[in-house]
Amino acid sequence: MIDHSMELGLFLQPVHRNEKPWGTALQEDRETVLLAEQLGFSEVWIGEHYSTKAEQIPAPLMFLATLIQETSTIRFGTGVINLPYHDPVIVAAEVAQFDQLSGGRMMFGIGPGGLMSDAELFGNQEMPERYRMALESLDLILKLWREDAPLRWDGEHYGRSLERRVWLSHGVGQFARPLQQPHPPIAMAMVGPGGLTAETIAQRDMIPISANFVPIENVAAQWRDYALAREKAGQIADRQVWRVCRNILVTETDEAGAQLLTDPDGVIAHYFRYIRGVRQIEEVRSLQQEPVSLLNEFLEVPAALEDCAIVGTADTVLARLIELVDELGPFGTLVMVSHDWDESGLSQGSMRRLARDILPQLKQHVDSLGPARWIES
Repeated sequence: MIDHSMELGLFLQPVHRNEKPWGTALQEDRETVLLAEQLGFSEVWIGEHYSTKAEQIPAPLMFLATLIQETSTIRFGTGVINLPYHDPVIVAAEVAQFDQLSGGRMMFGIGPGGLMSDAELFGNQEMPERYRMALESLDLILKLWREDAPLRWDGEHYGRSLERRVWLSHGVGQFARPLQQPHPPIAMAMVGPGGLTAETIAQRDMIPISANFVPIENVAAQWRDYALAREKAGQIADRQVWRVCRNILVTETDEAGAQLLTDPDGVIAHYFRYIRGVRQIEEVRSLQQEPVSLLNEFLEVPAALEDCAIVGTADTVLARLIELVDELGPFGTLVMVSHDWDESGLSQGSMRRLARDILPQLKQHVDSLGPARWIES
């Protein structure tokens, strides 16, 4: 029987200031994960990007491998591995190896690639081709985890075979298998208002993750479409698997929080300007040298801050999170988005306050909703 209770996760894209040295940023990100483990965060998700210094972890499994021996409970998620940019055979082997090394703490987040500059770098593949490539790659990976040679795959985008050079009694033709069977949990992010991605996640029994930059009404639509697809397939929709990501910063006073939100180049505004800008990068090319206030206006950053950022004192943040739960219904994991560290210690302090002061009270509210609210069928 599934224990229905809200957990706390962490997502590191990460987004750093451009002037921060890469080595400093990587060390900061490692310290962030170690702090999350100390504070009882249940999981951490690490992004994968190749053509931006802001999100400078191109190899999430390599990064996470440096943390296996320094942690014992936190689960490691790729957020995500962009499958069209990789050979599926290599991904299958590396994910399986990581799951073995980590003692079964791997969560396999996959996607088609969201950074437009990466898409151009890897051959200018566009949607929906990248989406089809990602799903075919996943199907081949699952086959490699399920079967030994002789094996043949003739797909739309990939062709692989191992049929002649096989010696199974001596291990030749046996593929790397993850510790978790039949495979680690597979996850995919939802960045639109539900639709095809939510249906795919539901049909393939993946973990649904609602992205942090998605307006609340779209987050609600994502779950609605996911639950409907589960119902059509004759499966239950258990809210325990649902991850909802949000930008959360805890300040000493609400005035300090308001100041943070109105600063046109503050840590929150910088984050959403970057996130919105890279998703519309061709549209903003002519504006890239303009003042940040003009860029913010063009990219509708103030609206994003109002809808997607939860900033203020511990009491204010708790009240906003209770409103979030009341609007969406319960969900299994609240995923806090990590922010660039600065001298004030705001990001680290927010992690501590959220884990120690806010989450216990939020869990009490979620528990008060009753077990019937968790299952939809």
